[in-house]
Amino acid sequence: MQHIREADLFYQELISLFRPNIMKKNKFLAILFSVIGIFSLNSLNSCEEYLDVESLSNTSEKQQFDSAADTFSALVGVYNATMGDNTYGQRMNLILSQSGDDMRTSGDYNANDRRGVSCFGAIPTNTELLRPFLDTYAGIERANLVIKNIPLSPVYQTGSAADKKLMDRYLGEALTLRAHFYHDLIKNWGDVPFQDVPSADLPSVYLPKTDRDVIYDKILEDLLKAESLVPWRSEGGTTAQRISKAAVKGLRARIALARAGYSLRRSPQQMMQGSNPQKYYQIAYDECKDIINSGQHQLNPSYEGLFRSLHTNSADASNEVIYAIGAFGGNSRTDSKIGYYNGLRHDDTDWKSSGGISAIPVYFYEFTKYDLRRDVNIAIFRVNTSKQEELQTSINWNDGKFRKSWTSITGTSQNLGIDWPLLRYADILLMFAEADNELNNGPSAQAVNAVLSVRQRAYAGNLSQVGTIPTDKTGFFNYIVKERQLEFGGEGLRKYDLIRWNLLETKINETRAKLTQFMNGTGAYANVPEYIFYKKVAYNKDRTAQQNVSDIDFYTATGVAKADIFYSPNQSVATPSGYTKVNWRLAMTQPYISGDPIKSYAYYFQANRKELLPIALDVINSNYNLTQDYGY
Repeated sequence: MQHIREADLFYQELISLFRPNIMKKNKFLAILFSVIGIFSLNSLNSCEEYLDVESLSNTSEKQQFDSAADTFSALVGVYNATMGDNTYGQRMNLILSQSGDDMRTSGDYNANDRRGVSCFGAIPTNTELLRPFLDTYAGIERANLVIKNIPLSPVYQTGSAADKKLMDRYLGEALTLRAHFYHDLIKNWGDVPFQDVPSADLPSVYLPKTDRDVIYDKILEDLLKAESLVPWRSEGGTTAQRISKAAVKGLRARIALARAGYSLRRSPQQMMQGSNPQKYYQIAYDECKDIINSGQHQLNPSYEGLFRSLHTNSADASNEVIYAIGAFGGNSRTDSKIGYYNGLRHDDTDWKSSGGISAIPVYFYEFTKYDLRRDVNIAIFRVNTSKQEELQTSINWNDGKFRKSWTSITGTSQNLGIDWPLLRYADILLMFAEADNELNNGPSAQAVNAVLSVRQRAYAGNLSQVGTIPTDKTGFFNYIVKERQLEFGGEGLRKYDLIRWNLLETKINETRAKLTQFMNGTGAYANVPEYIFYKKVAYNKDRTAQQNVSDIDFYTATGVAKADIFYSPNQSVATPSGYTKVNWRLAMTQPYISGDPIKSYAYYFQANRKELLPIALDVINSNYNLTQDYGY
């Protein structure tokens, strides 16, 4: 137990030293290089070829695992592969994933950059595709080395019971991280080369693709093993930045639902559901139920408070965030651009940020005015150079869950130390409800209550407006589809949810139809104003997201409440004195919707092709056994 405490203290020291501010950058890098030992950051970043083998001698490899402390250092190296610009500091979570019916990358289409990904028009030379692919495989290589060497370690074979328990925990974490890496590869690229041993142990590194169902079944098996090795958070004494038993179970549930669902196949090239889906719904159900029954995690009473805590690195007593990708150090390799690249746009010098993710206008109207998630998920204003809230036209809204002004970091800094919430308890509740519905041909009372608890948090203070949850199978499923859109907006889940449900094409078409109605002021948008009149007000970072919106001085006609301004026809024909006119519905034009190859929403999407990304050309050229497939 002493070793457990020491290792955990070491990890916490690493986190606490370097997360709070970016001024310790140089010291951090020096320590991190020594921490990860054989897993050199230099070797990672010099590796420009697919499955390039890191230079390791047999001696150094064995020595790395001859003590629990050294083994833990190697494990930190595996965790490190989840961090930084190329994975969950920007690309994997903010660029590759933001192209559903909630968010899109801002700006005009370019096949060779992030906008090409968002418009489903990325080509193999796209600059955003290479590093996430390579860095994820680098993480797999690191995990494979840990998984191979822990059972061979003298500590594992002849050490004390406490030491062996500790090494088992490290093994479970490495198995979980490897499963996570493969899931990231499959959901973006489909069938990929699979290796579960270090590259040096392969007869050839030029591997062909392996069917994803084979990979899924392997990593689901690995995660089942990891469950028995990794403690619950309360037993391990660690925070969300480290894998706990609930994280293992939650990831296993997520992967099981992906295995049960649809994905784009190579032969025939079409969307197909995985075999024996009921088996995998049962896995998801069981894992989520275990987490629910464990009492280890609950919903944070405040939806906004949950995300604010990520910005301040403060403890969340509810433990809603089950697993978060750590960010610290103030550099592109281990920190993140969350809150700078995306989130509320700041033009002021104190909190300068770019607002690189745009909210699709009709996403705003998926929420009711009583839903507290609306003003958290969507930022309808930017903060100008005078620190005033400046209302934006509907096509210029940003995602709002991440805001630089919620951190303690000011100036032009791009790395903000905001952890990425990879898995939340709300997701566990909704995955449980989804699996329950599929297994029972309709939801149980427990499934309905799981969804209700998520819904009630969103309507805190207005519970009478929650509405009725359907109890037939189809109605309940459609309710979950909608609720997940509302709950996880901007968190990088939506596109992959729609793919596994085989609803991506449907929802893209529905969104285009809604955008057309929005432009024309018909259907559900008949009472949406063409324009809104407002006065700028000072931005107050300490006010809630909802208060920030209600603080804006909107012009309203007699009898119209401020909260109804977004749902009422034009309040005036002429601009009232002292007010500024902003196009609301009028900002929407046909080129935004369809027909324009540069500006149109999801313009390049093609069913049975663009559900997956092309593999970077450099990767294809480096492996003669690797095929592009999927019509690329």
